Amino acid sequence: MAIRFPSNIAISVLLLFGGALGAYNASSNDFRFAILGDRTGEAQPGVYEEAWHETDADHPDFVITTGDTIQGENDLTMDKEWQRVLQLLAPYRKYRIFFIPGNHDVWSIASAQAFEKYTKRPLHYGFNFKQAHFVVLDDSRSDQLPAEELAFLRNDLEANKRQSLKFVFSHRPTWLIQVVFSNPNFPLHQLAKRYGVKYVIAGHLHQMQHYELDGITYLLLASSGGHLRDSKQYKDGWFFQHTLVTVHDQSVDFRIKELAPPFGQGRITRPADWGPSGLENSSK
Repeated sequence: MAIRFPSNIAISVLLLFGGALGAYNASSNDFRFAILGDRTGEAQPGVYEEAWHETDADHPDFVITTGDTIQGENDLTMDKEWQRVLQLLAPYRKYRIFFIPGNHDVWSIASAQAFEKYTKRPLHYGFNFKQAHFVVLDDSRSDQLPAEELAFLRNDLEANKRQSLKFVFSHRPTWLIQVVFSNPNFPLHQLAKRYGVKYVIAGHLHQMQHYELDGITYLLLASSGGHLRDSKQYKDGWFFQHTLVTVHDQSVDFRIKELAPPFGQGRITRPADWGPSGLENSSK
């Protein structure tokens, strides 16, 4: 089954990698996709490669990143960095990859153009897969969600309101402070409530965090290659991972899969095991 892009999305949203999606009964509402966390800043040797190796073993229908694919921040070296990353990803061309612009990917006009050139994605876009709708927002150059991104989100959700399951992705968790204090009075949350968004997902901090607000799940996903900070302890949410999301009609199951040795211990958790400050289920 082909992904159906909204009519307002440019042709540049079409496939970076031309492989077909996984085979399944077209009438089924079951599918699964993988989410990879940040590769940078300060990519740790071999980690991103292992994250992709383990993702490939799960055979997802497609892959979404949380941004920071290159170290970036230098217009003179960005082309070589993107070219190296695409070489690294060459074995995985059978998957459709939906890149999110992170602050290490986009910091200038030239770097924004490079992101679109190498990923074949716009800076913001939406796509449908079966009963689900996915929105990618660009907060690469701002700690607050820009007004134009909110306008895009509103228009995109309105155009796809008949899709029964909705996810919103961005690199930075611009929503974090509001959600920490359980404040529902901010524009992104109000739009999410209005249009039935169930999951809002980001990266950037490299730490696993989970929040619930008005029936909406907010997730910060841990790193898939970028350096670990602070305590560097698994129990505090600092670890390398990839996440497998299995969708069955309106049911969504997140498996947060710590990388295998030597980069982790291969532990598997779900969002409910995590809270704002680390692991809440001590048996994990």
